[in-house]
Amino acid sequence: MTPYASLDPRQRILMGPGPSTVPNRILRALGSPTLGHLDPQYIGYMDETCQMMRDVFGTTNPLTFPVSGTGMAGMEAVMVNLIEPGDEVIVCINGVFGGRMKDNMQRCGATVHTVEVPWGKTISEEAIAEAVAKHPRATMVGIVHAETSTGALQSLPEISQVVHDAGMLFAVDAVTSMGGHELKVDDWQIDAIYSGTQKCLSCPPGLSPVSFSPAAVEKMDARKTPVQSWYLDVSMLRNYYTGGGASSGARAYHHTAPINMIYALREALMIVLEEGVDQRVARHHAVHLELRSGLEAMGLKYIPDCSLATLNCVATPQGVDEAAVRQRLLTEYDIEIGGGLGVFAGKAWRIGLMGFGATKRNVQTLLAALKDCLETT
Repeated sequence: MTPYASLDPRQRILMGPGPSTVPNRILRALGSPTLGHLDPQYIGYMDETCQMMRDVFGTTNPLTFPVSGTGMAGMEAVMVNLIEPGDEVIVCINGVFGGRMKDNMQRCGATVHTVEVPWGKTISEEAIAEAVAKHPRATMVGIVHAETSTGALQSLPEISQVVHDAGMLFAVDAVTSMGGHELKVDDWQIDAIYSGTQKCLSCPPGLSPVSFSPAAVEKMDARKTPVQSWYLDVSMLRNYYTGGGASSGARAYHHTAPINMIYALREALMIVLEEGVDQRVARHHAVHLELRSGLEAMGLKYIPDCSLATLNCVATPQGVDEAAVRQRLLTEYDIEIGGGLGVFAGKAWRIGLMGFGATKRNVQTLLAALKDCLETT
């Protein structure tokens, strides 16, 4: 007899930086019968998934597909395909994930120029203009739309204009904004973008939606060196994701796609589109304002100047053991929130309002539980 107990995970209220709570409708889709990755029926589902991704991203880019891996796989896919050894690039850093972008760029052999501001701040159009003027040989500028480590929301349209006026590609991390904040890939002229399924899409972690503009594809096609990652080489992946169609048999096998995760993502995107992208963004904003009002009434202060609706980063009150409070929330109330990262470690709470979890009920439950913990811890 096996010494292990049956799987019985607790029902948590997930209000941390991710993953978010997955609704039963998506879990049921995840449990649908597995098909082969070249089965025409599955290819049809996959094509529908890619089209719904375009609709949520706000793009008509043909090369839009889910990378097999979490958001960091999407980040790496963008970097390894658009950067060659010897390229110059510019990256904006105001938290952990801008720093990870820099790390990826350096591993691709690029000379990386940084635009850095204190954590919690955002990058100005003027700072980008100065950087592109100083480094005119740069081929790409990378920036984080929703910096999960600090809760800062970065404005993109003005910066995109500066980047394109300089003849550079514009790459964006949208891991914590896709499906929760306004995001218009075509209107904002974003050339490469990646996200994750486990945040505002309320899908299990495991896929990274990505999209590449025609200009980005042109840059890939002009490479003089092979992509350093075989698994993430888009020149091969696109022969599978954008082949000759479900009935032509022209899809080129690259790796076995995560079939059931595609089912889950398809269902998650369908839920987003049924609600309406604009309506979903408005819902996230409304519950953010309610949470903010309640937290500030308790004397808590937001750290970023421009806060995400989807990830609320507040300073821990003086003299409060932030980890102890998070532990009580988890053990007594089954509520998960996140602690600070990097320079905010031990000094901040990160509270997620994402997708299925962005509700008035969750806001009021957390506020009551947090109030109790602060009064009795």
